[in-house]
Amino acid sequence: MITVRLKQIDFEAMVAHAKSGLPNEACGLIAGKVDGEVKTIEKVYLLSNPDNSPEHFSIDPREQLTAVKDMRANGFVPLGNFHSHPETPARLSEEDIRLAYDSKASYLILTLADDPPTIKAFGVVGGEVSLQELEVV
Repeated sequence: MITVRLKQIDFEAMVAHAKSGLPNEACGLIAGKVDGEVKTIEKVYLLSNPDNSPEHFSIDPREQLTAVKDMRANGFVPLGNFHSHPETPARLSEEDIRLAYDSKASYLILTLADDPPTIKAFGVVGGEVSLQELEVV
């Protein structure tokens, strides 16, 4: 099973980013290192959602390019993305699954519907969703 490690400070930054984006979904990219079945998130990129929607998101291509350049400069690999669900559980929607093109990526969903907010990690291969272990350290 894939394990994703996320620093507490990065989780808190993601929650703050998600809250600041309300009522819309917030999003970003995650990058770091992979060691076997363990993905360690070294940097979270808090990006804007140009869709300005509470039900879906997209990532601005310019912001994505800037983030990827930063990943390369720091020796990180792209690990996946995250987005928030302002009022629904931390699970992948049908749209999330349909748009999950990278079978190596981890897809993190942060829900603000829970108090306190919770986050889960998923993998998607051929439309099949698997829960990944997520450790906030």
